[in-house]
Amino acid sequence: MNKSKTSKVAESKVTYGNVLYQKSFEFAVRIVKFYKYLLKKDKDLRALYEQLLRAGTSIGANVSEAQSAHSKKDFVNKLDISLKESRETDFWLKVLHAAEIINENEFKSIYKDCDELERLLVSSIKTAKSNL
Repeated sequence: MNKSKTSKVAESKVTYGNVLYQKSFEFAVRIVKFYKYLLKKDKDLRALYEQLLRAGTSIGANVSEAQSAHSKKDFVNKLDISLKESRETDFWLKVLHAAEIINENEFKSIYKDCDELERLLVSSIKTAKSNL
């Protein structure tokens, strides 16, 4: 397969021309890297970090599933699950910050992205529900 065909396929698959998809994908990658960083700091808290990893990556996975929804109702349902996962991620980030496992700068940086995803999801869900 030549390089131009490979790039073309990868571009459309990664972006979908969809801001929510792009941001949730990038956030998932960031969460994976953050998880690896946290494990290097303190392996004893692995179970806690895994909660953050599961919730943070699940946001994008459900947004991706929504792209192939069988109906508008199914689409809304997948986005609702993403919203729940983003709120769980929000919770774990606050716990890590309050317990002084992550510092203020680490918290603010990643929390800002999580909050933006939550807002995008709420907006997308409202729009999709109004079109049911």
